[in-house]
Amino acid sequence: MSLKDKLKSDLTEAIRNRHEVKSSTIRMILTSITNEEVSGKEARTLSETEIITVLTREAKKRREAAEAFDQGGASERAQREREEGEIIATYLPAQLSDEELDTLIAEAISSTG
Repeated sequence: MSLKDKLKSDLTEAIRNRHEVKSSTIRMILTSITNEEVSGKEARTLSETEIITVLTREAKKRREAAEAFDQGGASERAQREREEGEIIATYLPAQLSDEELDTLIAEAISSTG
């Protein structure tokens, strides 16, 4: 199942379960994907990598918006932005922890001499 198909099925499930934040966030993601697909000279289907790029961009927007709302004193809006960011993060590939990254770097250094 492609990532876009998973988003669509999760949207249906979120609507059925009346999960407002999740359904609105997934709608926003799907809209961003569609906008990316139709931008440019001709419409095209995005690859999984391009969809992940869109998701990463949207997650970054949510983090920045949450910080801005915190600085402006709108803690409720900041919390909503964080919730949306967490939902988006569930569709992104897992990030390496610092320890895992250090281990990979050490292995690469030792193997190359």
